[in-house]
Amino acid sequence: MREMENKHTGLYKAFVYLVLILLAIVIVVPIAWVFLASVKSNAEFYGNPWTLPKSFHWENFTSAWTTAGMGKYLGNSVFVTALSLILLIIIALPASYVLARFHFVTQKFWNWFFMLGLFINANYIVVPIFLMLLGGDNFFTKILGHGIFLNNLWMLSLVYASTALPFTIYLLSNYFRTLPASFEEAAYMDGAGYFTTFLKVMAPMARPSIITVILFNFLSFWNEYIMALTLIPGDNKTLPVGLLNLSAAQKSAQNYGQLYAGLVIVMLPTLILYIMVQKQLTEGMTVGGVKG
Repeated sequence: MREMENKHTGLYKAFVYLVLILLAIVIVVPIAWVFLASVKSNAEFYGNPWTLPKSFHWENFTSAWTTAGMGKYLGNSVFVTALSLILLIIIALPASYVLARFHFVTQKFWNWFFMLGLFINANYIVVPIFLMLLGGDNFFTKILGHGIFLNNLWMLSLVYASTALPFTIYLLSNYFRTLPASFEEAAYMDGAGYFTTFLKVMAPMARPSIITVILFNFLSFWNEYIMALTLIPGDNKTLPVGLLNLSAAQKSAQNYGQLYAGLVIVMLPTLILYIMVQKQLTEGMTVGGVKG
């Protein structure tokens, strides 16, 4: 009997490892292919696409950075992502703490309100958001002569932070609920007020969950496309939108090396970040989702 169980366990493990190896191949091979394609010459794209480059054409990256404007788009993405994360943490952290640790009349309503937001994909409401901002621009155009909402990276950051609030508050509030109340009681006995207790005691203790939401939302903001395309119709494009323009231009010009170099510029920051912090990201997601 035990031999049969060991045999089944061994087969199950072999199946799991086989699936994991296949998934790794499916993920790693396309990424490696893009990196190799980014340093190929144009002539090498017309032969076998799987052949290794004869020499590394690093000028593809220089051309994508300067000629195609990917450097400017990278700066816009860094600004929007950083500002969105700052706004999100400033708003979500105290809101999560209050919802998790205090009892008041409308507490259940706000908890359900933010939980309902988890089921709304931001891309589904991009048209209403655009129409609201367009209406605001029409109003300010009559007064100031120009709009202030559309084609504004500050406004795009605010929209990103707002649409990420439900998930962020849900995760942070669940983490705060797992913390023992004895820390707050000790701080109150030492004369600390509510704000001081939150800022100097509870917020540092929530550091794993804070890191998780920062990393998760960084990946979301950095790669977001539909909102950026809709709300930034001018030249202040972010990297994903700029990559689309580069793709259209370089396909017609048959400059594929520059196109894939631009794709690497978009992927590289997220790949490096995820490799560096994948352990913290997994641990924070596990701890923050334990208690609902």
